Amino acid sequence: MTTTAEHLQNTLDGRWRDVKNRVRKELSGEVFRPHYTPNTVIARTKVGEQLRIMAAQGAAEDGFSKEHGGNGDVGAAVTQIEMLAMSDLSLMVKAGVQWGLFGGAIENLGTERHHQAYVRRIIDLDLLGCFAMTETGHGSDVQSLETTATYDPATDEFIIDSPTPSSRKDYIGGAAQTATVAAVFAQLITGGESHGVHCLFVPIRDEGGNDLPGVTTSDCHYKGGLPGVDNGRIMFDHVRVPRENLLNKYGDVAADGTYTSPIENSNRRFFTMLGTLIRGRVTVGGSAGAAARVALDIATRYALERKQFSAPDGGGEIVIMDYLVHQRRLFPLIARSYALQFAQNELVAKCHELQTADDPDPEEQRELESRAAGLKAANTWHATKAIQEAREACGGAGYLAENRLIALKADTDVFTTFEGDNHVLTQLVAKELLTAYADDIKGMSPVEWVRFAANFAGERVAKRTAAQAIMQTIVDSRQDNEEEGSLFNRGTQVKMFEDREEYMIASVARRLQGKSKEMSAFDAFNAVQDHVLHAATAHIDRIVLEAFVAGIDACAGDAVEVQEARKVLGLVCDLYALSVIEDDKAWYIEHRFLSTERAKAVTRGINDRCRLLRPYAETLVEGFGIPEQLRYAEMLHPENLQV
Repeated sequence: MTTTAEHLQNTLDGRWRDVKNRVRKELSGEVFRPHYTPNTVIARTKVGEQLRIMAAQGAAEDGFSKEHGGNGDVGAAVTQIEMLAMSDLSLMVKAGVQWGLFGGAIENLGTERHHQAYVRRIIDLDLLGCFAMTETGHGSDVQSLETTATYDPATDEFIIDSPTPSSRKDYIGGAAQTATVAAVFAQLITGGESHGVHCLFVPIRDEGGNDLPGVTTSDCHYKGGLPGVDNGRIMFDHVRVPRENLLNKYGDVAADGTYTSPIENSNRRFFTMLGTLIRGRVTVGGSAGAAARVALDIATRYALERKQFSAPDGGGEIVIMDYLVHQRRLFPLIARSYALQFAQNELVAKCHELQTADDPDPEEQRELESRAAGLKAANTWHATKAIQEAREACGGAGYLAENRLIALKADTDVFTTFEGDNHVLTQLVAKELLTAYADDIKGMSPVEWVRFAANFAGERVAKRTAAQAIMQTIVDSRQDNEEEGSLFNRGTQVKMFEDREEYMIASVARRLQGKSKEMSAFDAFNAVQDHVLHAATAHIDRIVLEAFVAGIDACAGDAVEVQEARKVLGLVCDLYALSVIEDDKAWYIEHRFLSTERAKAVTRGINDRCRLLRPYAETLVEGFGIPEQLRYAEMLHPENLQV
């Protein structure tokens, strides 16, 4: 008989649940047992061994198309790397760099000549690479990278050069030690004219691990976490590579130096190239969410064992999970983990559909990029908050390396800034919303964009992201009254999320409209930046809630355990929705969407849902499906206590 927890897990696992179950089994072996060491030599060696084992098992094949030797299952590939976060985030990053970023650049930006020469070797780890985009001087502003790739028609070669100290490739995973080649992003120059940033295949080391002539690599050494990832730096001093090493799907150079591209507009071309690499951003968000679930699982189980202070009736000490304050600390974070995972499932499915389509719809591609940006920010910020709270909730025990939480905290800290700084990504979401995914937004200058957004003035229709018929039925059933119970009505919750998003986007557009008449485009946007971020966050919250609603609907069946699982998911969804409203209570009251009395009812509602979920505390984290081997923390095993 399937338990309630198993139904929760099956529902939360979503479309690629079989892949997740397979990876759970593969990661349960001793070689993948979570470990912690600040020693970079040991950590890097361990990750290298694990990566080889994975490659031998065919772990990378799902991520590449069938014509290039893979299986063409994008969703499975993203899911597998996400699952690695439960074992070791260094392993997740190394796999993501080799097969996702480096391999993805070769497959998505290259053409047949690159696919034939490199893809199979990348899958098998015969060719180890790195993804050399970020520079010391430029990270988020990729269009302003300073590394140059200048074509020399006399030799039919590109000359790769780092002309300034700030053009040094920095923080590059694999560059310090293991990578022999790099996918280098540089300003492409032919005949004295720049054609913007393009990607080239550039060897950086020989078979003995020595830097090639003109290449200087160095080691970033100790970081805040991820000791198993050999982050490094690369400088190029007029390094020559054949013209064929240009990854030329979106821009090519003929022998005489003539530049051609299927996309005439340089801005649109640049964003199209970056859009093909969206999988990395999707994976980072999902992996952060997985790490947060591991931390919350450990903290919840500890709270069910740890006792503090005697009961007033003399019945012995009380387990700390029985205290409302402890429930308040962990349950809303567990609820957000459920919500974000349902949203992540939808994102992975959409990414899979578009990246396996013969002719993906450009508007859907832009929506995917926006949603990936928003959920990456939401997931990674959540991980930072949840893991810290889990650590504190375990007291001194949570500070010991043997209990995993400090490693999870250290390793995920950088997730908020790599694959895109979260504040920049959140602004990207808002820009897409304010232009209603206009066809020409990618080709607009900042001045044109502000003018467009100002004239648009918020006249848009929100697109529901999931289960549209279900959502409309739910909204139609809302209870718009002051009764406390109406806050538990799903339609009321959804409408409160929708109203906040619509109001914010319209008011940002109106403010832009006013300010663009009296100041420069930059100053106009800068003056409303806080408002822009708030509006984008409201949008992200709404699509996450919609995904949760669709997830509950997917938990179908007449069995008692299924109905129990649906009931639990309903309570968890209430807790997520009310927690978001409570976090932004000031806005709701200021804009008269909530009376002060009803605002107090939100807090009471959260307390009520915490009380009702207390008996399901262990069931909730069992629903995360984290194998015992990967959840392992010494403090959960008192039989191992040493004197």
